[in-house]
Amino acid sequence: MPIPACYNLPMLTHRIIPCLDVKGGRVVKGVHFVNLRDAGDPVEIARQYDEQGADELVFLDITASHEERDIMLDVVRRVAEQCFMPFTVGGGIRTIDDVTALVQAGAEKVSINTAAVVQPEIVDQTARRFGRCATVVNIDPKRVERDGRTVFEVHTHGGRKSTGMEAVDWARQVVDRGAGEIVLTSMDADGTQNGYDLEMTAAVAAAVDVPVVASGGCGEPEHIRRVLTETDADAALAASIFHYDRYSIARTKQYLHEHGLPVRMTA
Repeated sequence: MPIPACYNLPMLTHRIIPCLDVKGGRVVKGVHFVNLRDAGDPVEIARQYDEQGADELVFLDITASHEERDIMLDVVRRVAEQCFMPFTVGGGIRTIDDVTALVQAGAEKVSINTAAVVQPEIVDQTARRFGRCATVVNIDPKRVERDGRTVFEVHTHGGRKSTGMEAVDWARQVVDRGAGEIVLTSMDADGTQNGYDLEMTAAVAAAVDVPVVASGGCGEPEHIRRVLTETDADAALAASIFHYDRYSIARTKQYLHEHGLPVRMTA
């Protein structure tokens, strides 16, 4: 399947994307996918990020797959009503009907993680029905030692289950099936605020020809600058630095602008 024009053209600006990890209807944030703490109401937080000039928003129902339940469509609808920026939703997707329900609830893009591993054909189905630009695959790798070398092993079910697959190979497979974007979340870096996993991000971004969103470990704007200049990542996703008011979207973009990175500035 050829890659559409929207992904053949170079990105004019780097996207700064806050992420809402949602559990039980509340935004939460943890470290290494565990020890979750409350960060607020998703609808209110989404509204604030929209006003601050975020380029996109990612909403992940992080326990839906593990708990084998549907995503909270009512929360998705209410968030969509507050957002005028592109809105990606994931969590609890099992069938193409689930994907359709999310799009009808207001998602512009749908992020598939566990379901893509369990039944990879859902990536093909989503791309055929809604287009590659709406088909996002979220990959959650963790560093493991295998045969004397370190590999980036893909995990599912909110990081609870190892698949044995390597992130670079899996990224190539989902792109071949129709994924138009990859959100790459380092389980090792997640929530540490010590910076993105540059080695992992560089390896995956160099292996595919669709946008890669770096995720996991952001603690300050410098971390975003590094991942966008030292790898081929197109965008950076962050949570803790925005949720707990360490940095605003505007301040982060100003920092990147001052360091020569093309970003969409807001008033």
